[in-house]
Amino acid sequence: MKRGALILSAGIAICLPVLTQAQTMEERARSAAAAARTKSGDSDALQSNYLTPGLAGQPVSTIDNSKSFTPNIACQKTATLLELLAQPASTGDIGTLRISRDKDLDGSFDETLNVPVPISGICANGIISCAPGSWNQCRRFQWEVGSSGNLKLGEVDLTALAGCYCVNNSCGTNLAWGNMASILKDLGGGVVGALTTADPRIGVAQASIDGPLIRYTGAQTTACTAQPQVSATSYRSNPTAIQGDAYSVSQASSIFQTLAGSAAGNGKAQQTRGCSIERDITVKAWGFDDILAVRGSIAAVTSCGTGCRRYEIRGPGTCGSVPPIYSATFDPLAPARITSARIVEMGADDWVQARVNGQIVGYAGKRPWLGEALPSGDCRISDDPWYNRSAIDITSELRSGATVVGARVRGGGGGNWGYVTVEVQVDTGCEVSERLVDLCSGYAADPACHLVSETVDGVATFRNGVNTGIKPLPSTRLFGTGACNLQYTRDFFERARQYECVIDEAGASTPDLGRGAYIIDHSTETLLADRTTDASGNVSTSTRPFSMPERGSVTACEPICKTRAPKANSDVAIDGVVGVWQNDPAGWDIFYHSCSADNVCPLGQGEELVSACGCLDDFPEAVVMMQTVRLAGADLACTAETR
Repeated sequence: MKRGALILSAGIAICLPVLTQAQTMEERARSAAAAARTKSGDSDALQSNYLTPGLAGQPVSTIDNSKSFTPNIACQKTATLLELLAQPASTGDIGTLRISRDKDLDGSFDETLNVPVPISGICANGIISCAPGSWNQCRRFQWEVGSSGNLKLGEVDLTALAGCYCVNNSCGTNLAWGNMASILKDLGGGVVGALTTADPRIGVAQASIDGPLIRYTGAQTTACTAQPQVSATSYRSNPTAIQGDAYSVSQASSIFQTLAGSAAGNGKAQQTRGCSIERDITVKAWGFDDILAVRGSIAAVTSCGTGCRRYEIRGPGTCGSVPPIYSATFDPLAPARITSARIVEMGADDWVQARVNGQIVGYAGKRPWLGEALPSGDCRISDDPWYNRSAIDITSELRSGATVVGARVRGGGGGNWGYVTVEVQVDTGCEVSERLVDLCSGYAADPACHLVSETVDGVATFRNGVNTGIKPLPSTRLFGTGACNLQYTRDFFERARQYECVIDEAGASTPDLGRGAYIIDHSTETLLADRTTDASGNVSTSTRPFSMPERGSVTACEPICKTRAPKANSDVAIDGVVGVWQNDPAGWDIFYHSCSADNVCPLGQGEELVSACGCLDDFPEAVVMMQTVRLAGADLACTAETR
């Protein structure tokens, strides 16, 4: 490079120095990367080299510091937008907090707020003031901006504050002085949050901490008008307006209209189509009458256990030449659920003949009666009834269809009755059917459609055409009612999908991907294959040697070290300071630092080394901590389920 190279860092164009031709490509790349890392390798470097001077209108230097210029990225700017001075008292409270502010960004302070109460606790968006040195008679305040634009404190409930902790002597000794830097950042962060919420045009960057003083550099970055309700910031309160405004701008944009009028722009129409994949689980409760219907000459019905009934077919007889037949029809409504059907008993005084679908299957009487003719003998020769308790199985007949069971009775004198008892057992257990109703299979198989979003039981697994990598845990649901109230656990119960389908490609030219596919399929690590088509349509193939440049060695990881510093638990909740309820409120803050080039761990104030510089892997520890927080939150959730 004879004239240098141009790179972008933190949104600012910076020229690299001229590099000699003697350097190889890799050497030049490494030199440029090292120079860029020096100026923008971490957030502190970006802030001090670019963000702070850029917002304050101060000079910004190139990577090699050979040139500098003053950027103009804001209409109004000030070297010090905000300044906070904190002074702890002997009780540990912050007795004095003075806030100076440059409201109009003209370079001089024009607003000063002396906080009128001692500060016993600090929150992300406010403060807590108690009786000095104690956690009694506490009041809570939130940082606010009044209608005139002045900073103020408004009294609120503790639930309106966030991230609160205690700093006075009721929680420990010398907490304010020992943690002054972080306390100033938390106080300043709450003030800055109130200011930027009231006027989104303000841009703020932390500049420096000097003992008990913190200074912020700021600028008005989004508009050069006197009113904060400009179009660029109005979308914060009305985000739906951006769609109509974007359309208006597109209609006036020549570039947009050119693209919209091209073949690619107007030659393809798409439709968004929604569908679902649902797991349908049906639980049916069966009753005896849902399985078998009985009608006819039924004298009595008795229960013989769960899913078991006995039907008695009974009637008086005659000594005449045509004994009467008493019949009952058994109609199977669910034949598969009939487990057993038998004639279990016959009794008569004098004779009874059992029939199934007109066929004689048995009798009870003083002499045999297995034919159509009348039995021999008179109708009355004994006072004792006759019984037959040999079971006759009619299960196959009943499963095949409607079955008629009859009792033909002959009797006279003092005995003129007979009966046949039929016992039927059925399965009344719950019936469960499960199926997947897939209404998305057509779209999934259509090459003109592609999946753009999917939620599985409310969890977003696909968003904007990209797999989120998240999937729901198996869930449990209840189905059915009464005795058939069953619980099932499945990987999912419902998938809701959206597909975008191309319905018209008239005028749109589809790019030819055949050449790229040929190169990928026919090339090797040492040979590059190609296929080209000339203007006449003739296709030619070629090969040439190919090799990748030698890659330099890199370290296995960026060396880091792990440290810790003692910390008293001074967090605040509705019941007071959390540490008061613990056996030992002392704990540790854990820090991770990037090691220096000579493999030295940069210990901070009060920190001690836990793990020396190296390739540390604390991912399992992080997973356990996150899982602990997740499960603790789940235990705190109110549900209707009995636990």
